[in-house]
Parts: sequence; structure tokens; C-alpha cells
Amino acid sequence: MEIVRKIIHIDMDAFYASVEQRDNPAHRDKPVVVGGNPQGRGVVAAASYEARKFGIHSAMPAAHALRLCPDVIFIRPRFDVYKEVSLQIRSVFHEYTDLVEPLSLDEAYLDVTDNKTGNPSATLIAREIKQKIRELTGLTASAGVSFNKFLAKIASDLRKPDGLALISPEKAADFIARLPIGKFHGIGKATEAKMHGLGVRNGADLRSWSRWDLNKHFGKTGSFYYDIARAIDERPVRTERIPKSIGKEKTFEQDVDSVEWLNDYLVNLSEKVAERLNREGAEARTVTLKLRYDNFDSLTRSFTPGHLISGAPEIAELAFRLLKETEAGSRKVRLIGVTVSGFERGHGSGQEGQQMSLPLE
Repeated sequence: MEIVRKIIHIDMDAFYASVEQRDNPAHRDKPVVVGGNPQGRGVVAAASYEARKFGIHSAMPAAHALRLCPDVIFIRPRFDVYKEVSLQIRSVFHEYTDLVEPLSLDEAYLDVTDNKTGNPSATLIAREIKQKIRELTGLTASAGVSFNKFLAKIASDLRKPDGLALISPEKAADFIARLPIGKFHGIGKATEAKMHGLGVRNGADLRSWSRWDLNKHFGKTGSFYYDIARAIDERPVRTERIPKSIGKEKTFEQDVDSVEWLNDYLVNLSEKVAERLNREGAEARTVTLKLRYDNFDSLTRSFTPGHLISGAPEIAELAFRLLKETEAGSRKVRLIGVTVSGFERGHGSGQEGQQMSLPLE
């Protein structure tokens, strides 16, 4: 008999902002934003639920957040504190299973099919974990429970904050059929718009498409869409996540029109990327340059030289070449970034990955 997996997705509620509200009673029940300077070019890293009521969300320019809510409280991130709290939370996870896949400081997948407590109910385990996190940290978490990662992730969003939701095998097909396509984890705004243009508005619509037709319109990702429309997701919970790309980027306080200055900064970014690449024990096939001009127009340029890359000098040299293909110098630049991808390792590649963007502080 096939074993039905028991997967939990834990997602902390407004994690950074909740830590700040916990640590400063004056900020509780107030709109709080963790992020950069709203008088400059800061970006919202996290918003409390009180701030979200005004339409504030992560990745929004801090200046816009201030316009939406003039009373919002801005707090600079304290990543050392968030990391410490994250380790406390992960210690709770490991009381139940060693199959823990962290996605970030504030969320993770857990496979509790065979767990340390012998509890056959993943829902009860999720409830216990939520309670222990609250007792240990004073923070709330939302949990999703299902038989695969895709559905567990969606379930954790259903009853936020402090929620717990189960999507059982018996109810999965009907749930997916009714789910708006924009709610599918892994389908972003651009893909959502493309699917709407093709008449795909929910899971039932997506399920009506053949694998061949989805591949024709969406490339190899079409097979992923075909499977999740049928509640199929065989991805295991991995205790080690292998990045699919490693990048560094920087938004400048002042717009830059000097190519020489940008080249110098590309050296700095390339060194940071190479350091992380070497820590991963990997080499890359592709270098990508990202630019954002002063009017917020963005572009990326990529180059694959045909051999593996690992050192900062070569990453920087390729980034210089890509910069020459842009209008930098004749147009002012507000953001620049370097990313490497297409990894090869000594023990093989091709495993599922995550994109890691590492903004400079």
C-alpha cells in the first residue's frame, strides 16, 4: 500500500515586524514597517498586520508606505535578532522530525510521516508546534498540513494570522478546481496574466489542458502546472537546499552616471557572489547583470561563456561586458546587481533549488 506523506508548512506571521512589536510594547497594535529609510530609497522588508490594512506590503518603496500611512512606525532591520529567533523556532521543529527544509528565516517544510513523537496526526503535531513557538518566542505562526509541499504551502496561507488548515487527499481535487490561478504557489503575476489570456482562471481550467499544450505555452514549467492541477507534487522535503542562483544587488542613495564607478562596484558585488559560490562548493555557467535606471526601468543581460565560472575576476569581467550592452553612462542608474546560475558540483547537479538574493546592508 502506498504511504501517504504528511507534510507541514510553517510560516511565521509578519515575522520581522512581529519580533519588533514583541520587543517594544509601545509598538504593539501599531502599524509597523521593518525596512529602509522612507526619506531615501528604502524598501519595506516586512509590514505588521496593522500596516497591511493600509495596503502596505513587502518590497514596496518605504516612501510610498509612508504616504499610505503617515503614522506608520519605521524600524531598521535587526537581522541578528531575527536569526536568533529563527534558530529557536527550528529547535522546535527538530523535536518532531529531522526532515526540516528551511525556506527562509521565517518558514519551513517539515515531513512528519515518520516523526519522533509517534503521533499519527500531522494536524495535531502542527497545533503543538504552533503552541510551542508561542510559548518559546511569544510569536504566532500559521501552519498548513497536506500530503505534499504544494498543498501544504497553500494551506498555510488560508487562515493567516495564527491559522491552521488541512487539505486532505479526499478534498484536494475539489479544492484545486476552485482555486483562483493567482493563488497557486509558483504562479506569479506575469504567468497569471498569461493564463488569463488563455482562458485559465482556476484549477479546473488548468486541469483541462494537456501536458503537451502547457509545455508548448510555458516550456518545461508546463509539466509542473499539469501536475499541480492534479494535486501531484513528488518533491521531497530536503534538509539541504541547493540554490539555483546566487546574486548580490545594491540600490544607491544617489543615481550613478559614471561607468567607471559602476565597474568598480561590480568588482565588489562579484567578490561577494564568488565568496558565496565557493562556500557552496559550486561553479556557475551563466552570469547575469541587472540594472534599474533612474526612471525605474529595469533590465537584465546574461552571458554563458561555455565553461564553468567560480572566481570573482571572471565574474566581474563578464559583468563589465554586459554593462557595455546597456545605456549606463548615458542614463543614470539607481540599482545594479550580479547573479550567477547554472551550477555544477562535484557530487552532481540538477536538484531542486531556490533563488537567493543577498542585498548589501
